[in-house]
Formats: sequence, C-alpha cells, structure tokens
Amino acid sequence: MSKKNLQDSVRLSLDSYFKDLHGIEPDGIYDMLVKTVERPLLEVVMARADNNQSKAAEWLGLNRNTLRKKLVEHQLL
Repeated sequence: MSKKNLQDSVRLSLDSYFKDLHGIEPDGIYDMLVKTVERPLLEVVMARADNNQSKAAEWLGLNRNTLRKKLVEHQLL
C-alpha cells in the first residue's frame, strides 16, 4: 500500500467515524486516533522485526527506550 493509499484509508475511516456520531461533537480525536493506530503499528513492526526492539525502533525512527515505553503502554511486553 502506498503512502497515498494509507492516507486515503485514514480519510475514509475518519469520514465514517464522523457519520457514526450522527451530529454529536467529538472530543479528543487526536489522542483517540494515535492510540488506535499506534498499537497495530507496533504489533506489525515488531513482528516484521522478529521482536528485535533495536531494529523496530530504527524502522520507526524512535529511540529504543521510547519504543519500549510504548510497548509497555500497549501491554505488548
């Protein structure tokens, strides 16, 4: 999937999210979206990196300690 396709998928999902609200104003969308996307991102990258945190951190552009903190937050360790 290209970057454009991924962006289009996010747009479609957000459009659907707003439709499902039926006019109710949302709250905390940014944090909700980051938390929703971050867990599967970490799961997939860790699996592709054979659970090598150093490699996964490099791929994600994160410090290894930051990655470890995020893995703990999402109960992936």
